[in-house]
Amino acid sequence: MADQKKTTSGGRAPQDRNAPTTGHVWDGIEEYNNPLPRWWLWTFYLTIIWAVGYMILYPAWPLVNSATQGILGYDTREEIQQEIARFEAANETWFQRLNETPLTEIAADEELQDFAVNAGGSIFSAQCSQCHGSGAAGLQASGYPNLLDDDWLWGGTIEDIHQTVRYGIRNEEYDQARNSQMPAFGDILSEGEIDAVVHHVRNISGQEHDADLAAEGAEVYAAQCAACHGAEGGGNQSLGAPTLNDAIWLYGGDVETIRETVTNSRFGVMPGFADRLRDAEIRAVAAYVHQLGGGE
Repeated sequence: MADQKKTTSGGRAPQDRNAPTTGHVWDGIEEYNNPLPRWWLWTFYLTIIWAVGYMILYPAWPLVNSATQGILGYDTREEIQQEIARFEAANETWFQRLNETPLTEIAADEELQDFAVNAGGSIFSAQCSQCHGSGAAGLQASGYPNLLDDDWLWGGTIEDIHQTVRYGIRNEEYDQARNSQMPAFGDILSEGEIDAVVHHVRNISGQEHDADLAAEGAEVYAAQCAACHGAEGGGNQSLGAPTLNDAIWLYGGDVETIRETVTNSRFGVMPGFADRLRDAEIRAVAAYVHQLGGGE
């Protein structure tokens, strides 16, 4: 019978024990110096050729202030700028329509409303979310109002919102900024009177309170606070005086926070965006905020 080649359990011929080695030995294991497969070598050579060609044709090597441009003169930054310009040109038609449409009629145009909400949401994320939050829920600890509810300091119609976004609140940039100032009653009322007012406010807002102090505080409130906040605590949007008879609080409704507000007042400031954004962009933000759920 002719001799047959012995095979391994996997069906492959065993390694030629006489094949040259690299000379590397570890724990009795030698590394054979077998040639690489031809297909692998040719693939490797092709990648080298491709890389050299790429370095010749396209930007590749960084320099001090720029990079080699390649013979094709391709520039990713220029391509991005062209893409941005293309989209801006496409959006300009919509921004023009937004400028020409009365604020109260934007929602009636479904396509324009859709554009305004999407554009306004993008601008809101870049310009407003740092204070009001990415979801517009505000930050009570810092006095940044929640824009999702229907409690508005200066009015929640789309025209009111547009005015607020355009000129801001209590800033020194614009004469048209909304402005009001609550007195610091720490210099006007005694500590006992302030405590009484605090419990009266908690009473009209439906919170736990001291009934005797609340009764005393009702008289102080009527004399010192009702002119702005209303006899029943309903607030006054023309003055930016918040509603006090609900469960929505700008800074917080616990005893200590209300006492701090009454004693030292608050003076929240919002920048105006008239010089930061185009009017069409401000109108888009107004449309976005108005449709969040609390718009009047």
